[in-house]
Amino acid sequence: MAIRTIYSPKVLVSPNPHSQATMAGNHFYTATVALDLEGKVVGVGDIRAQTRQALTNLTHLLEAAGGTLKDVARVMIYLSDMRYFQGMNEAYREFFHGDVLPSRATVTGTFGIPELLVEFDVIAHIEND
Repeated sequence: MAIRTIYSPKVLVSPNPHSQATMAGNHFYTATVALDLEGKVVGVGDIRAQTRQALTNLTHLLEAAGGTLKDVARVMIYLSDMRYFQGMNEAYREFFHGDVLPSRATVTGTFGIPELLVEFDVIAHIEND
């Protein structure tokens, strides 16, 4: 199984030692947060804005891999505080809706950048024939 790095010019390249996303065969892996191309947190204090930015970043990475949000199979959501759960869900529904939804779980955690409120850890299955 070939492993390759996925890159989108629409998403920040991290200064940390990890790729934007990875494909292992048809399996796509990434984690996204609400950072813009300059590395600034989008929507400081606003869970809806941060959710939208992180999921927009996800959309760009999926497109770079030849996929879409419909290919997402699993989402692990990390919130800095569960009080953001409802607001995150409201913005999440703008991206994921309909009868076929990815499985998901939500937990709390802390982030290396204190202004971040949410992170999405995503697995997708993309058919690239």
